[in-house]
Amino acid sequence: MTQRYTRLERFRPIGVDGVKRLREAHVVIIGMGALGASQAEMLVRSGIGKLTIIDRDYVDTTNLQRQQLYTEQDVKRHLPKAYAAKNHLEAINSEVEIEVAIEDLFSGNADRLLSNADLLLDGTDNFETRQLINDFSHRHGIPWIYGAATASYGVMMPIIPGKTPCFHCLFSHQMVAGETCETAGIIGPAVQMTVALQLSEAMKLLTGHSEAIRHGLTTYDIWKNEQTTIRLDGLKVPHCPTCGVNPSYPFLKGDYESKTAVLCGRETVQVRPTAFNERQYTSVVQSLEKLEMIRRTNDFLTQFEADGHIVVLFKDGRALIHGTSDPLIAKNLYQRYVGS
Repeated sequence: MTQRYTRLERFRPIGVDGVKRLREAHVVIIGMGALGASQAEMLVRSGIGKLTIIDRDYVDTTNLQRQQLYTEQDVKRHLPKAYAAKNHLEAINSEVEIEVAIEDLFSGNADRLLSNADLLLDGTDNFETRQLINDFSHRHGIPWIYGAATASYGVMMPIIPGKTPCFHCLFSHQMVAGETCETAGIIGPAVQMTVALQLSEAMKLLTGHSEAIRHGLTTYDIWKNEQTTIRLDGLKVPHCPTCGVNPSYPFLKGDYESKTAVLCGRETVQVRPTAFNERQYTSVVQSLEKLEMIRRTNDFLTQFEADGHIVVLFKDGRALIHGTSDPLIAKNLYQRYVGS
């Protein structure tokens, strides 16, 4: 394995010193869908020292078209994405320390999950979580790289605390929903283009070449052969609640945090309780067993059917209610079968 990183070392801007920096770095990826899975594979193949992967979901058949780390066996076993990804990533490079969190990132666990990182990578599918990442990034001085892809279109922006406008400067925390993977579809090359742009900037930062960072918001449409980078230097808001003169970090306080979330690209609502423990989980599962409602269960989750909806309950009390995009219906189902 002594030859593993020679091609990376021969790339002059990185060299031996850059490879050493990578092996000492810690990156956190939030979301292990199409973007996160590809980000993780590239970083592991490049010899990152430590990788923390966070995801709230499990592997579904519809993921296989573009989420390159996962297999049909992962779908059959109903594995959480973060756990399945760890298995595949360790088979690629056993030298990398990989930490897994099968959780939904929110204000209550952000410190525990994101602290001590050198870089945060966006693999999420919603703006609320991105605003939380943005607040944490600026409060702790950790850079992060925003990215998103839908249809053949994608967007990427490095956000460096103290140097660039932040995510909150550019986007309102209450955005009108646009096209999603469900309504517009998505092609794999759009995902890979976004990840290539994100990881290029990530490697510059991690190897000590911040001067080479691409400043601005890069957008592209790979089908229409269009790409633009818009300079944003003048758009920094002096009184921004995240990066302004008196920041309040509202998303770290949970000021705008919802306990339900409609998942991107699927007719599914996630419900997250304010408090839950493993004893409660065991009790709920036992009750469902008596009612013969359980379809499958493993060490991480239990799937059952309720009122025509498939419900996936995780050990931390989170539940994914499939077959609806209505948070009220999802909450009612949760309260009836899991608890308030």
